[in-house]
Amino acid sequence: MPQFFLNKRLIILLVSIIVLVALIGFSLRERSKLSWPEQFVKDTAGWVESLVSKPANYIAGFFENLQDLQNTYQENKELKSRVDKIANLEAEVQALKKDNSELRDILGEKKTLRDYETQPATVIGRNPDRWHEMIIIDKGNLKGIKKNMAVITANGLIGKVKSVNQFSSTVQLLSALDPKNRISAVIQGKSNVYGFVQGFDDKEKVLLIKSIPSGAKIEKGQKVTTSGLGGVFPGGLMIGKVVDVKTDQYGLNQMALVKPGADFYDIQNVIVIKRTMTQPAKSDMSNGKEEEL
Repeated sequence: MPQFFLNKRLIILLVSIIVLVALIGFSLRERSKLSWPEQFVKDTAGWVESLVSKPANYIAGFFENLQDLQNTYQENKELKSRVDKIANLEAEVQALKKDNSELRDILGEKKTLRDYETQPATVIGRNPDRWHEMIIIDKGNLKGIKKNMAVITANGLIGKVKSVNQFSSTVQLLSALDPKNRISAVIQGKSNVYGFVQGFDDKEKVLLIKSIPSGAKIEKGQKVTTSGLGGVFPGGLMIGKVVDVKTDQYGLNQMALVKPGADFYDIQNVIVIKRTMTQPAKSDMSNGKEEEL
């Protein structure tokens, strides 16, 4: 007798498994309409889920909004402090400009190494084989573009005009691997330090500022701009910031590694710079004149 009940239970279990597998296969089959038990279970589960999810989402959203408000409050405080600093800096800049203008009027000096005119231009061509060397812009002789004019973006200096046509010009970038290129630069600090932009490290993506005296004190983060002393570029054009300082290969001078302010890879709109102060004659600068870029 016990053996009979044992076999009966086994048979019932097997039949149940077969029915369950059949139901699973039936439910997984692609159908246009669900059966009423499936619809009932699905609707019930959906109703329960919505009943639970709405309060949960509300509570989660409430705490998330509180966090956002706290973050907004902190950001607002920081922005206010920055606005105050900017306002103070603008007031100082305006006062310095006024004093500078008055002093120049007294001295009879109307032009400085920082004076220049601008001509906006758009990049219309770039050779994939020379992506880091040249770009072509849509301004040429008809717009007053001349050879050796500096070219910048909103973030800093990118190069100079290499050749000019009637309607377009070719610009050589600072990242071009040309050992002849060099720009007179100044590292700003308590005492300005002068050197030359000579070369680009393609691995580190930094410009090399060479011919820096060994005794000069240079720190990371110092800004580097054009000096205006080369006779080609105006002064004050942003080049980048110092990220490291090394001794040159001969151990006599220092070399600063400068992260460019501009992005040489993605360039779309540029500004061509025309220096307003007359460039000295070549004979006047024949001794020790650097070649700008």
